Amino acid sequence: MTDPFRTPSGKPRARALGLAFPGSPGPLNAITDVPGVAVGYTTLVSGSGPLEVGRGPVRTGVTAILPRPRAHLTQPVFAGISSFNGNGEMSGSHWIDEAGRFALPITITNTHSCGLTRDATLKWAAARYPNTFADSFGLPVAAETYDGYLNDINGFHVQDAHVFAAIDTATTGAIEEGSVGGGTGMICFGFKAGSGTASRRVGFDGTEYTVGIFVQANFGYRDDLTVAGQRLGARLHAEAAAGAPATDQELSSIIAVVATDAPFLPHQMKRLARRPAIGMGRVGGYGRHGSGDIFIAFSTANAAATDDDAKGLQSARFVPDNQIDPFFEAVVQAMEEAILNSMIANEAMTGRDGNHIPALPRSGLQRALGL
Repeated sequence: MTDPFRTPSGKPRARALGLAFPGSPGPLNAITDVPGVAVGYTTLVSGSGPLEVGRGPVRTGVTAILPRPRAHLTQPVFAGISSFNGNGEMSGSHWIDEAGRFALPITITNTHSCGLTRDATLKWAAARYPNTFADSFGLPVAAETYDGYLNDINGFHVQDAHVFAAIDTATTGAIEEGSVGGGTGMICFGFKAGSGTASRRVGFDGTEYTVGIFVQANFGYRDDLTVAGQRLGARLHAEAAAGAPATDQELSSIIAVVATDAPFLPHQMKRLARRPAIGMGRVGGYGRHGSGDIFIAFSTANAAATDDDAKGLQSARFVPDNQIDPFFEAVVQAMEEAILNSMIANEAMTGRDGNHIPALPRSGLQRALGL
């Protein structure tokens, strides 16, 4: 039986420590609570000691998020994007701004492998859907954050096969968090972080909908870390075993993917995509100059209206703009929890040149909050 307080491998999530969050989570408390959404990882960890470019140490990977079941991945979803601070990359963004939609899997990886994961996604799609791509093109979404403090980022260790594997093994069930997939080498507030997720249920007009978030968290100065409204970074630094200094935060970023089965139009998806910045702020993020804080939101609803083969006038259902606030709240709530999950469901990591990042001290966090 799935335990929403722990990851599939048994690592504790934020709620396992006694942290309380507003809102009502889905049964998995994950982006995969949104029906049809799947997440897959390839995690690459090898080597130790001094950096040898092209050989390692390797602390990286790739994450794939499938917005629809594989048989329907070429059918677009309504979507919107937002850049809180744009020192980062998310491919396909121009088309999303133009048409309010995208198709195919989303991939997230390290900064220098972002182009490869985009291209590999196209290779995977061309092989999987040869009739669709025989006389057409794709503009997949690929995003990145920097892992060069721990990883041989200029060794380009992520390869096509790793992207294919992440897509092919994506699951709709409970998913792992922490140092997995694209989040393998990531750091948040000077502590080990990476991949995290959470969800919220929202009732509207007699139907219960789900808002799910997935983050690749890699941002923030340690002293700014805020949990449950308390600024705890400095206290937790003293608690961290082998407390390494905070790394160069000018190389930090966060990617957030918001998914929902609630019916929204593209301009509303862009509005939802702006709200993760508030959840980021709740844990102490400021969107600093060197940070790539880029967010995408999509809805799996209105499938018929996104069918490019449909002829004539189309119809789409949507939540009225003046009744959208509960969904904004759900995004903010899930974002805050997903970031903390990415840190709490994690362990210390040593990477290239012996660079060491401690884990967020769970017992110290509990003591600081009186849990």
